[in-house]
Amino acid sequence: MDWLEERIDLLYKNGISTILSTPSGARPRWLADTYPEVLRVREDRVRQIFGERHNHCYTSPAYREKTAQIDRELARRFGKHPAVVMWHVSNEYGGECHCPLCQEAFREWLKERYKTIEVLNDAWCTTFWGKRYSSFSQVESPSSIGEWELHGLTLDWKRFVTARTADFARHEIAALKEEGITQPTTVNLMYDYQQLNYDELAKCVDVISWDAYPVWHEGEDIVPALDQAMQHDYMRCLKHKPYLLMESCPSSLNWQKVSKLKRPGLLTASGLQAIAHGSDSVMYFQIRQSRGASEKFHGAVIDHYGGDDTRGFKEVKVIGEMLETLAEAKGSSVKADVAVIYDVESRWAMEEAQGPRNEGLFYHEAAMKSYIAFKRLGLNVDVISQAQEIDGYRMVAAPMLYLFRDGIEEKVRRFVAEGGIFVLTYWSGVV
Repeated sequence: MDWLEERIDLLYKNGISTILSTPSGARPRWLADTYPEVLRVREDRVRQIFGERHNHCYTSPAYREKTAQIDRELARRFGKHPAVVMWHVSNEYGGECHCPLCQEAFREWLKERYKTIEVLNDAWCTTFWGKRYSSFSQVESPSSIGEWELHGLTLDWKRFVTARTADFARHEIAALKEEGITQPTTVNLMYDYQQLNYDELAKCVDVISWDAYPVWHEGEDIVPALDQAMQHDYMRCLKHKPYLLMESCPSSLNWQKVSKLKRPGLLTASGLQAIAHGSDSVMYFQIRQSRGASEKFHGAVIDHYGGDDTRGFKEVKVIGEMLETLAEAKGSSVKADVAVIYDVESRWAMEEAQGPRNEGLFYHEAAMKSYIAFKRLGLNVDVISQAQEIDGYRMVAAPMLYLFRDGIEEKVRRFVAEGGIFVLTYWSGVV
């Protein structure tokens, strides 16, 4: 690891600290060749071949052993290094695995949740179409070549995938702490990510961070600006503490239909927007453009030309200078009198409900309408799940709240009885 320490030292000598990441987001080829079980199995029960980044099984004992080993090595080498201010666990956790190891872990998770197969049958309404299970060993994850319409199964599988992912994050953090790290931990989350319940992942780390890549200049920029505002508030409210803007693009993205360069001033405005919503950082991917491969044209602070006189480089420099003048805002909190409930589990339930509407659900857009209505009144807005407390707000909007998670009805009754205003819309009366 000498090469890595040389770079960390060089940065530190120039006033730059390091958030050091564990490398589990992209496993090496030798690992997949030696331990094929680390590769994921698709829902059609086909094991994937080596490739991409997030193609690894979180249940695999071999993968857990090797990630813990490299994480401990990193912590042993850099845990006391003065330049390392935080540990970043993996990268953009996501995806799922349907291998035999995960099937067995799913059954164990269901046993813990339901205790008996009779309770599971009743909760999932398996009598319909003769789908009753005789034992937990008969349960399989949803599959296009098997069962995919049983609503309780599809919902619980999504919950299990979140539980597996969070358990793997805790596994990595435990390996770091075994070597005595004292710095806080983070994991970078993604925009409006629907495959995981970020409530649970937030419990694993000390600081929330996320990667913001809005698509600018395809229409009126006020639309992605408001969308980003809501996402910033959502990330802030996962822990109701300052968060980090971990990744943003300093020039043009490489995956848009047309990779447009940001208009002058937009990079500064979007960076300061993050600070205004509670971020303690404005950071970029990437510092220098890649020499090749899939992100060679992804924007960077230093592009292929390599100079410091580009507009993007100059704007990043200006933002750095502005952040120094705003240093006193570090660690500050945002006080909101209103909130919008934006709940991923309720969204899962609606999208898998098989009626009354199966296309054009527009849940995100409906939540945005409530959010924008509050913002037009000049209000700060918390964006929360229904698992969070609502006491203390003056008004809470819960657009399209369909699945009522345990205890939400008591919270709402108490909130209204104490003078709060709670706004429901269509879908809440369906069940």
